[in-house]
Amino acid sequence: MTEEFSKRRRRLLGTLAGAGLVGIAGCSGGDDTTGTETDGTPGVTDTPTEGADTSGSAEFSEFRGSGALAEGRSEIGGTRISELPALSGELTVYLGGGEGGLYRDLLTKLENIYPDFTATPRPYGTSEGANTIITEGSSTPADVFWSVDAGSLAAVAAEGLTSTLPDEVTDPVPEQFHPDGDWVGTAGRARAIPYNTEALDESDVPDDVMSLPDSDVAGQMGWAPTYGAFQAFVTAMRITEGEEATRQWLQSMVDAGVTEYDNEFFVSNAVADGELQAGFANHYYALRVQEARPEAPIDLAFTSGDAGALINVAGAAVLEPSPQQELAQNFVRHLLSAEAQEFFATRAYAYPMIPGVPPVGGLPPIDELEPPEFDLARLSEIGPTVDLMREVGVL
Repeated sequence: MTEEFSKRRRRLLGTLAGAGLVGIAGCSGGDDTTGTETDGTPGVTDTPTEGADTSGSAEFSEFRGSGALAEGRSEIGGTRISELPALSGELTVYLGGGEGGLYRDLLTKLENIYPDFTATPRPYGTSEGANTIITEGSSTPADVFWSVDAGSLAAVAAEGLTSTLPDEVTDPVPEQFHPDGDWVGTAGRARAIPYNTEALDESDVPDDVMSLPDSDVAGQMGWAPTYGAFQAFVTAMRITEGEEATRQWLQSMVDAGVTEYDNEFFVSNAVADGELQAGFANHYYALRVQEARPEAPIDLAFTSGDAGALINVAGAAVLEPSPQQELAQNFVRHLLSAEAQEFFATRAYAYPMIPGVPPVGGLPPIDELEPPEFDLARLSEIGPTVDLMREVGVL
């Protein structure tokens, strides 16, 4: 870990406390309120390329969230919607996971831009959506599977039910987030350790997640073992560190007195309340806490090169049985447009997948994080993880 990153990684939220954040849409839904462009960032006024639809507009103010995190944004790069071929036709989109409301909001915005385009969403849980497509097989009516979890996308791809995305779709995204072109990441989330700044100093949180059970903070931590994101983290640990080391880590955390919560937002709130000194959660939950309570004493730490530094992604796959291959591929390109990536960054506080769109809230760019070398497709191997957690008594 570089000295510069080490200094930055723990003071991500300090500038937010006085900002008075408002109007966030978390991962559970969408606030349709849009902010005003006060930073000079231009809307999309480029001359449309041949074939582009000019009947609708695609201004950044229509996609950007409101509130302090959406203000003062730097110049946004990436491919604009006006530079893409028009969406025209009908798609059935299976939505996997808890961001369905947010996703439907974006679908509506695209339909408003393109009057000849209709997207019919069908919401599922991540595993439920994948299993539905696998059960339906070549008879699935879905054209696109858009899921919050890479493991569910990988499970569908393993059944040979996804088409290979063309390079023009995947090239803007880091290679690890479009394995074999079977699917492509659309928004990222990093594992993190939210900690209470009144109880802990940055030096109190180890850089190595495997050393946490032996630290002084272990008995004052919280986790949400029934939560899918936590189980993905343990899956990554099991695969990278081995089953026995993971079993020992889980048991040691239990023995240290870790506290269980229903989800990672509750964990992050408990950290801010002082019930916990630290916890395990996706990065954006601390931001949601700060949105509600700007003075909350909470900050984020990231470990380095281990399962605790895992970056999972929401992503999209074009399904092989779909007769709408070209339209579906173009739709996925729209999810990676500058406007859509700004939507994910400022409304869900997700990590953008294209380099031209920065993350919010002082978060380090995704290429400054130090995730483990890990094939996200292997997050589909959740069964042995659940068995192991049950054996230890965590589930």
